[in-house]
Amino acid sequence: MDLHPRAVVEPMKKVGGGSIINVASVAGMRGTSTLFAYTATKCAVGGMWKSAAHELARFGIRVKCVIPGFIDTPFNHNTPVRMNELLVKSTPLRRAGEPAELAGRVLFLAAHKASFATGTDFVIDGGMSI
Repeated sequence: MDLHPRAVVEPMKKVGGGSIINVASVAGMRGTSTLFAYTATKCAVGGMWKSAAHELARFGIRVKCVIPGFIDTPFNHNTPVRMNELLVKSTPLRRAGEPAELAGRVLFLAAHKASFATGTDFVIDGGMSI
């Protein structure tokens, strides 16, 4: 199975379009000390999906990006408690986001109700990026 993003383009063209939703990180919007490589990759995702949005719009393919802040997932359960505490403290809402809060935005962006959105960031970070 080809998992390259381009693998979905031809089938989407055949059906007249669709929606590609990338998930990045608030780290790609601001510098994060000690996480240089992670921040760089998240910045790269931003450039990639904006270019894809330009390239694919003529085929009715909309490309968007959800940018979460600190979300309470099993991935973070292996992170040192102090790190998670610092992330919560740096979030104005003073809590981690729930996976359902992120999933709700992704479902909306995949739906026809978001058919005029492309090349856009959707930040869900509890205010971390302000």
